[in-house]
Amino acid sequence: MTTSRTPVASQVDAEDFADILAQTREFVREKVVPREQEIGESDAIPEDIRQAAKDMGLFGYAIPQEWGGLGLDLTQDVELAMELGYTSLALRSMFGTNNGIAGQVLVGFGTDEQKARWLEKIASGEVVASFALTEPGAGSNPAGLRTKAVRDGDDWVITGEKRFITNAPLADLFVVFARTRAADENGTGIAVFLVPADTPGLTVGVKDRKMGQEGAWTSDVHFDEVRVDSSALVGGSEDVGYRAAMASLARGRVHIAALSVGTAQRALDESVAYAATATQGGTPIGEFQLVQAMLADQQTGVMAGRAMVRDAARAWVDETDRRIAPSAVKLFCTEMVGKVADLAVQIHGGSGYMRDVAVERIYRDVRLLRLYEGTSEIQRLIIGGNLVKRAQRS
Repeated sequence: MTTSRTPVASQVDAEDFADILAQTREFVREKVVPREQEIGESDAIPEDIRQAAKDMGLFGYAIPQEWGGLGLDLTQDVELAMELGYTSLALRSMFGTNNGIAGQVLVGFGTDEQKARWLEKIASGEVVASFALTEPGAGSNPAGLRTKAVRDGDDWVITGEKRFITNAPLADLFVVFARTRAADENGTGIAVFLVPADTPGLTVGVKDRKMGQEGAWTSDVHFDEVRVDSSALVGGSEDVGYRAAMASLARGRVHIAALSVGTAQRALDESVAYAATATQGGTPIGEFQLVQAMLADQQTGVMAGRAMVRDAARAWVDETDRRIAPSAVKLFCTEMVGKVADLAVQIHGGSGYMRDVAVERIYRDVRLLRLYEGTSEIQRLIIGGNLVKRAQRS
């Protein structure tokens, strides 16, 4: 049994990636943007859009090519995410866990056998993978987990409850974090298991009703003495779970920051277009200095966020900063997009408060970005704590 914990470098050269990025941009802006209202009203991604995403390889863009993916590294991932963020965030959510927090657990920590069984199906979109970490009373910090896994012969029996699990109603595979013992000198006692959705004892709750992000489905997941064999234990180790969760979440935070920049760019573009054409007393409102000041603040935020995202992604890939930078960029960019969206509604005036206006949807959608994969408050603790530890070590 062998495991791999070193992230795979990009397997796509600059010329090929430019083509991928251009195709994604065209897909988002010409195929998805015109159907945002349909996605919102139906609370679902249309099947033809889902199939097109599969055909383009979007379910596996961050999965290595040897397992059927495109093999993008994080510097390329964030460029793609900035394009995907330009439209309804439900689009990215549809395949985000396959490429991100769920898929990367297998890429970085799975055994060869586990990768061979699951990764090609994840990359093709045949399997939707779901990251089951958050619980009632325990958010993105796995140290507070209550879900338990108990060994029974060669099997493991999992009991517990997960909450707000993205893609749970659609998932074929759950990447489940559970405590096997109390933390001790040998490790955290947190393991991660691969649990097919049809395993007896696993039930998915009703679809959550959320403020925004219609079409991105979440729900509770219950484990009532769910039995899996030893091959379901990721990496073959009881102590892989904590490291796998932290690594996947840190990488995912850079991705979420990039997604935020893409959404902020869309809010800015909508604001500029409205300011240039809407009139007050016969004068385009964009000629008013206070409106120009709001546009300037939006533009500054977008530019700063884009630069931070690219810098943090490079630091991740070259392994110079995988602790502070991911939290700093998520903190800044998710807070920034909230401010940009708020200004977009303000610039639109009463129109910005109306359903079916893009900035109204954006305003609701982006509020979640400050909450999942670690709240802004948690990011501040990670940043500050690591700065102090760095100083103490030196």
